[in-house]
Amino acid sequence: MKTLSFLNNNPDSAWNIFIAQVERVLPYLGELESWADTLIRPKRALIVDIPLEMEDGTVRHFEGYRVQHNLSRGPGKGGVRYHPDVTLEEVMALSAWMTIKCAALNLPFGGAKGGIRVDPSELSKKELERLTRRYTSEIGLIIGPQQDIPAPDVGTNAQVMAWMMDTYSMNVGSTTTGVVTGKPIHLGGSLGRVKATGRGVFVTGMAAAKHINLDITGARIGVQGFGNVGSVAAQLFASEGAKVISVQDHSATLYDASGIDIDALIAWQTENGKIKGFPGAADVNPDAFWLYDYDIVIPAALEGQITAQRAEGLSCRLVLEGANGPTVPQADDILRERGIIVLPDVICNAGGVTVSYFEWVQDFSSFYWSEDEIYQKLDKIILNAFDDVWNKSQQLKISLRTAAYAIACERILTARKERGIYP
Repeated sequence: MKTLSFLNNNPDSAWNIFIAQVERVLPYLGELESWADTLIRPKRALIVDIPLEMEDGTVRHFEGYRVQHNLSRGPGKGGVRYHPDVTLEEVMALSAWMTIKCAALNLPFGGAKGGIRVDPSELSKKELERLTRRYTSEIGLIIGPQQDIPAPDVGTNAQVMAWMMDTYSMNVGSTTTGVVTGKPIHLGGSLGRVKATGRGVFVTGMAAAKHINLDITGARIGVQGFGNVGSVAAQLFASEGAKVISVQDHSATLYDASGIDIDALIAWQTENGKIKGFPGAADVNPDAFWLYDYDIVIPAALEGQITAQRAEGLSCRLVLEGANGPTVPQADDILRERGIIVLPDVICNAGGVTVSYFEWVQDFSSFYWSEDEIYQKLDKIILNAFDDVWNKSQQLKISLRTAAYAIACERILTARKERGIYP
């Protein structure tokens, strides 16, 4: 079996985690293994300088990225992240996970991702708009509705997508709504997009719970990250009778053994911008989040959160990966040995990209579906993908993650092989 080249000596770096995940699937690729190097070589990576005139008249420079990992199955698809810790390596890994995710769902996209190393909370709205418009202009030569379609991610939202769409449209001379997804509804956005990722976590989580005979009524759940993904998933599980006993974000870790009132917590966060200070639960030490007795844990924050050490102490039956890459490979092994099932990000949190696909299709046709129709189509695609992965896992006696990668990599590398090499 061939071995793949790691980027550096840090096994827990995002890109190396992706490579380790790919290595585990090589024995199941057959003759396609000879094409596996395709997966660890991004097709295109663009680094851009973004000069920004601040409100006080000074000029600051920010570094931005857009990486297209693989376009064998269609145009690139992936979000844009505004965060102070964004790096090229992280964006590479996120773009690669998008390639796997789109293939695992059988969507007609390749994987891409973008980001700017910036703390958006430190910018005024005007500064944020100018930053976005300059970034869009800089990456404009490689994005487009048939080339690469950005979407919101950490630190970005529908307003940022509206600025991106408008900037691109001005530069090409015509309104091009399909250049981004996650837009405001009245600018060609899709109903259901905001809650789609969290809904995907819920739908796949319910399916997994059924397979392992876990009764959701009264199930104890811990949620790390309380943005669009974590809050929506928590709300949906609570509506089915589950008890969300702990919630963690960047500001605080909350705990209530009898269950936190999720609707009240969402209202508090909406008003205050964070969960800290919520009067309906105790504010505890952050490390305690990983030590409570759960049935389900939902890491919905950033990558690399479930380390080997945390995996050793984690008490639950099911991990639902709402974030991208939250479990490092060594932790994966530990959880598997301990009988804890991990539902991988490439299936579990794929609701967002699925509804982004619907939005893209709707923009081309100028025909829009109702929210009920969107959720019906979303649930069908997500559950079909889940069933494929679950069955592959049972057939080959491998983890759900390796099964998802086996399905996705076969689709990606078959497309790569059949397209051939030009010239």
